[in-house]
Amino acid sequence: MTEENEMAAENAAESSPTHSGFVALIGPTNAGKSTLVNRLVGAKVSIVSHKVQTTRAIVRGIAIHNNAQIVFMDTPGIFKPRRRLDRAMVTSAWGGAKDADFIMLLIDSERGLRGDAEAILEGLKNVPQPKLLALNKVDRVNRESLLALAAAANEKIAFEQTFMISAENGSGCDDVMDYLAKTLPEGPWYYPEDQISDLPMRQLAAEITREKLFLRLHQELPYSSHVETEKWEERKDGSVRIEQVIYVERDSQKKIALGKGGETIKAISSASRRELSEILEQPVHLFLFVKVRENWGDDPERFREMGLDFPR
Repeated sequence: MTEENEMAAENAAESSPTHSGFVALIGPTNAGKSTLVNRLVGAKVSIVSHKVQTTRAIVRGIAIHNNAQIVFMDTPGIFKPRRRLDRAMVTSAWGGAKDADFIMLLIDSERGLRGDAEAILEGLKNVPQPKLLALNKVDRVNRESLLALAAAANEKIAFEQTFMISAENGSGCDDVMDYLAKTLPEGPWYYPEDQISDLPMRQLAAEITREKLFLRLHQELPYSSHVETEKWEERKDGSVRIEQVIYVERDSQKKIALGKGGETIKAISSASRRELSEILEQPVHLFLFVKVRENWGDDPERFREMGLDFPR
């Protein structure tokens, strides 16, 4: 392209109207919503683990595509709640859907419409916003099964568009971005061009540590724990000192989190510190403390820290 053509293209882009809007990703637990948001934004804004119910509150990831600013709302997975925290997470997910310009239902192609996906489709019938369907992990399923799954879902809900994607390798994701960029309402952008998330850095840091805790620990302990950033000190040498507390519900859980000779907490701290240093682009001194707070899952203050409404 010549210099004149490049300038003409830039001028055309600048003169064309901007688009902006919110897209809520909803779906069953472990459908790949966080992985997809990170892929579409082009940076890590939401934590990911192989365990269900990793995302607890809505995380907004901000992407620019052509002349559009697309704000993706990564919502907690929707499932049948058992605890107070579960109820708050599911309520947050449906609340996010009702606040969006578009709702994108993400379905794991391998699992299909079994279990929670069926119930979510029923719930979507009462939501007025335009709806999109994204079948994830399509590289693991044959074409005939994918087409049958798409047809079955579209029989239940009038989806505006169906996308075949892989959040893991990016297949089909450009189609999603192209569609949203031209379909979202015309209007000014909501956030500065270089902002990729609305999550405060202190909260993102706590989420990163919680991710490492989820990846390191097993069984029920990750679900009985909560991480808060208590201190954040920018130092004169350009580094940052961060102090975080991991809350658990029982002394036995504290012993597991610490590990023999502090081995487990050291591994969690080291993994979290490395990633935070990359994100912040500065040295990080991370100090983790484990405290027992019985029944923290019934404490309204902890819910506020997580960005969730406390269900009565």
